[in-house]
Amino acid sequence: MKRMLFAAAGLLLLCFVTSAFIYSDSAVSVTIKNVFSDTVQFEGEKHFANVRQLTFGGDNAEAYFSFDGKYIIFQKTNPKEGIACDQIWMGKLPVTPNDKFEPKLVSTGTGRTTCAYFYPDGKHILYGSTHLGSTECPPVPDRKKYGNKYIWAIYKDFDIFKADTSGRIVKRLTKTDGYDAEATISPKGDKILFTSMRNGDLDLYTMDLNGKHVKQITNMLGYDGGAWFSPDGSKIIWRASRPQTPEQIKEYKDLLAENLVAPTHMEVWIANADGSNPHQITFLEQANWAPNFTPDGKHMIFCSNHEYKRGFPFNMYLTDLEGKNMEKISRDKGFDAFPMFSPDGRKFVFCSNRNNKGTRDTNVFIADWVE
Repeated sequence: MKRMLFAAAGLLLLCFVTSAFIYSDSAVSVTIKNVFSDTVQFEGEKHFANVRQLTFGGDNAEAYFSFDGKYIIFQKTNPKEGIACDQIWMGKLPVTPNDKFEPKLVSTGTGRTTCAYFYPDGKHILYGSTHLGSTECPPVPDRKKYGNKYIWAIYKDFDIFKADTSGRIVKRLTKTDGYDAEATISPKGDKILFTSMRNGDLDLYTMDLNGKHVKQITNMLGYDGGAWFSPDGSKIIWRASRPQTPEQIKEYKDLLAENLVAPTHMEVWIANADGSNPHQITFLEQANWAPNFTPDGKHMIFCSNHEYKRGFPFNMYLTDLEGKNMEKISRDKGFDAFPMFSPDGRKFVFCSNRNNKGTRDTNVFIADWVE
């Protein structure tokens, strides 16, 4: 999962996050072109043009393009609409300003789901879900029990499923005890990359598109998750925690024994697609996560709170693959994260607290990417 909600934020969207920290701030909806305002686009966001808000209300996150760039799939929670915890939605992207974005539910509507992704054929999707363990939303952790620390639940009932785009599950891809989620597919269309706790730690694995030939590709103590392939499929990038001191290691293992993790200190790592030559590329402290490659495969974009000692806001940053020449590319005062480029590199989708009328809503936005 790839989302985090931090102290001021409130609700957790898994896919770790669900990968994220979420808060909210801002007002009024408007589609703008080459105009900056305190709504959908902020001054200084020079890489964004023609920003459009696609969702309105609730927590919407982890929006990812189909292989043909015509659709997105994302996870959504909105108690006002009867969606008590994350479910998976997909929709066709508007082509003209007058086209509406009208997503449909493609998960079961039961349990909690996370981290959806399209198959290359455009006819199937995959996502993590707890629905086989229970049709109810799993309980969120009681932070008071852990000194009010920010923690995520690594629900043991999460498994990865393949479904068609009408929502019919066609195959259960993982069947091991413990957490399996956070899956993405190589642009080459040959491998699934995912996070699993099957060995007692949170490591990265690959498998074929049918769930066969599972291979562990990370083995260092700590949480490895939110991983992506490079555009040519030769490399992977992900977020990782690396407890070092005896106290940090004990805390990590104690939480993991209760299917929990504290994602307040993460850095971005990179490796070859088979897991060889793994190395850390950010050294910013705090939470650095939700990395993704740029279309040229020579840079990355990621989310971080490193500028803010209080741990908030979260903004997006652009760097080379050595973590150098960093440029801040988003300016929301709350939360910007989950970046992804369209396959042709012309569009950019992300999730943000901007333009939410002062609520804690997180919505999906799409923009033209400007070099």
